[in-house]
Amino acid sequence: MPTGCGIRALWILNNFDAVVFSRRFPVVEKRWQAACKIENENSNEDQVSYSVFSLLPSDSELAAAFMERKQREGSARGFGIRVSNSSPGSDSWVDDPITRHIIGLYINKEEEGDNNLLWPLILHIKGHHYILVLPLVEPRHVKAYARLCKRSSCGNALVGDDSLSSLLLDLPSITGAFMVAHAIGDIITGETVEPEVVISATPSVGGLFGSLTGSIGISGMSSSAKPVAAPIASSSPSSTTGPGAVTADAPKMGSRHLDKDALRTFISSSMPFGTPLDLNYSNIFTIKANGFSASDLPPADLKQPAWKPYLYKGKQRILFTIHEILHAALYDRDEIPDSISVSGQINCRADLEGFPDVSFPLAGLNAAHLKLSSYHPCAQVPERGVDKQSVMFSPPLGNFVLMRYQASCAFGPPIKGFYQLSMVSEDKGAFLFKLHLMEGYKAPLTMELCTVTMPFPRRRIVSLDGTPSIGTVSTSEHSVEWKIVLSGRGLSGKSIEVTFPGTIKFAPWRSQMMSSSRSAYINSADEDSDNEAESTSNMVNEEYLMEKMNKDLPPVDLEEPFCWQAYNYAKVSFKIVGASASGIAIDPKSVSIYPAVKAPVEFSTQVTSGDYILWNTLGKCPHVGTEKD
Repeated sequence: MPTGCGIRALWILNNFDAVVFSRRFPVVEKRWQAACKIENENSNEDQVSYSVFSLLPSDSELAAAFMERKQREGSARGFGIRVSNSSPGSDSWVDDPITRHIIGLYINKEEEGDNNLLWPLILHIKGHHYILVLPLVEPRHVKAYARLCKRSSCGNALVGDDSLSSLLLDLPSITGAFMVAHAIGDIITGETVEPEVVISATPSVGGLFGSLTGSIGISGMSSSAKPVAAPIASSSPSSTTGPGAVTADAPKMGSRHLDKDALRTFISSSMPFGTPLDLNYSNIFTIKANGFSASDLPPADLKQPAWKPYLYKGKQRILFTIHEILHAALYDRDEIPDSISVSGQINCRADLEGFPDVSFPLAGLNAAHLKLSSYHPCAQVPERGVDKQSVMFSPPLGNFVLMRYQASCAFGPPIKGFYQLSMVSEDKGAFLFKLHLMEGYKAPLTMELCTVTMPFPRRRIVSLDGTPSIGTVSTSEHSVEWKIVLSGRGLSGKSIEVTFPGTIKFAPWRSQMMSSSRSAYINSADEDSDNEAESTSNMVNEEYLMEKMNKDLPPVDLEEPFCWQAYNYAKVSFKIVGASASGIAIDPKSVSIYPAVKAPVEFSTQVTSGDYILWNTLGKCPHVGTEKD
C-alpha cells in the first residue's frame, strides 16, 4: 500500500451523539478494499483469524456504535485506564492513554466477533462536537490492534514491539488525521486564527515600527498580507495596532451553527480525493473569495509552492516571534527532584514580494539543550553546528509556525520556593508561601504578570485571613487568587522575595459529605468510633484528619488532573518578555534574503506559563519514579 496520508472518511457528531456531517472518499476507500481482499486471501493467522471490516458504516450505524462505546468506556476507562470492569476487546483493555484519542468502534455489535472493528478513529472534541477521522492504514495494523485488545497483560510491553506506541510509529497517516481533525475543529468553532506575531515597541533593523506606521499613523496601520487580487474586507481588516500588538489575519467563522457549505469547500480544496495537501484555512478562504487572475501568475522560471497561492505586493518586512510555554512541577523536597521543561515555537510573517529565500542562524542551542524540533515544510535545515542551526525557508503568505521544539530552561524556574498547607482542624487550614521571583533572570527579561492560585475543588471557602508582602488577594467559592505582579508594573533586572502567610476556613466538610451522592454509603458505626477517638485526645492528628476527610469527600472529575485525589497544590500563571527562557534567539542583523531586498526585520519573544505547579510540601503529591540501580 502506498505510503503517505489518506483519509477514508470523517464524521462530525453533536452532543446528542447524532451525525450532523459526514464525508467519504471513494478513491481512498477503493485502495482499502483492495488491500483487504489481498490480506484476507493471504491470512494464515491462528490467534486472530478473521476478515477485517472492509466496509464503511452508515451514519446511523456509526452513531449507534459511538454511543455504545461511550457507555462502555465511561469514567476511568474513557481515559485509557484498565479497571476491573474493563472487558477484553475494549480500548481500555489496551491500558494506554492514547486510546483516549485513537479509538475503535464495533459496528453492529449484536454480531459478536472481531470482524466488525473499525480502527483507527481519531477522536477530537471541540466545543459541542465530536470529530471522528478514519485514516487509511494497512489491514495488518487493524489485526495487530485487535490482538492488543485481547492480550492478558496490562499496559505497554517493556521489551519488544507488542505495544500500541510501537504500532503507531509505523502509521504516519495518524499524524495527518490528527491535523485534519484539529483543522475541522477550529473551523466549526470559529477559531481559525493564525499564529501570533508580536510587534515590539523598539524598532530593530531598518526601524520597522516607524516604517509600519509611517505617514498613515498608527490608527491606520493594516496588519494583513494583501494578495495581488482585490483585498477582501473580512480577511484583510484594518485595525488599530500599537506596541505589543499581534498581527493575525485569518478569517473567523461563526460558531453558532455548523456551516456545512464552508466545510465542504474546505474539505474539497484542502484534501482532494482524501489526500490532505494544504490545511491552512486562511489560504482556502482567500482563494475561494479572490480566485485568480492573469496578474497572479509567477514568472515562468520559478515554481510556485502550494503554501503561497498568491504573490505578495506591498511594503516588505519580516517578523519573528519566539513563544515559549514553561511547564514545571516544584516540590521543595530532597527526595523528589523538581521538573521544568520548555515547549516553544518560532512564529514568522514574511511579507516579501516574489519567491525569495530567507536564511538565518538560530543561536543558543547549547543553553537550550534542544530535545525535539520540527519545521514547516517550507524550511530546509542542514546538519546542526556547535551552538547554531542554519535555517533557510521560502516563506508562505501570512503568519505561520516556522519551528516547534522542546527544550530545557536555561535560567532555572522564574518562580521558585515553597507552598505549605496544614489542616489544623477539619474545617480550617494554615498556609504559607515563600517565593523567589526572577532569580537569575537579568534585563532585558521582564516579568509583566504573575498570579498564584490555590484551588480547592472539593471544599467551599468561607473566609480567608492573611496579608501578602506584595500584591492583592481575592477569593471565590473554590479558589484563592494572589496577584503578585500586576499589568503595567513589570519586574525587570532584579529578583524579589515574596511571602504570604494566612489561614483559610472552609464550610463544614460533614455537610458537604451529606449533600453529595456518596452520603448514602457513609458508615455510621465508623463515624461513632471516630468521634470516640477524637474525644479521648485534645491533640489534633493532622494525618488522621486528612485521611478521614478525604475518605468521605466527593471525588473530583478526572478532567481535573491535579485534584482527583487528596492532592493540594498552587498554580502559577505568568508572562515574561525580553528574551526566551530556553536561550534560543534570532539576531535580526544576521537574517539574509536572496535575491537581496531591503526589508526591515523585527524579533520579539514572550514566555508564558503552562502547567506550573507548586505542590504542597506538607501533603501528598504525584511524581514520576526514577529507576534505581
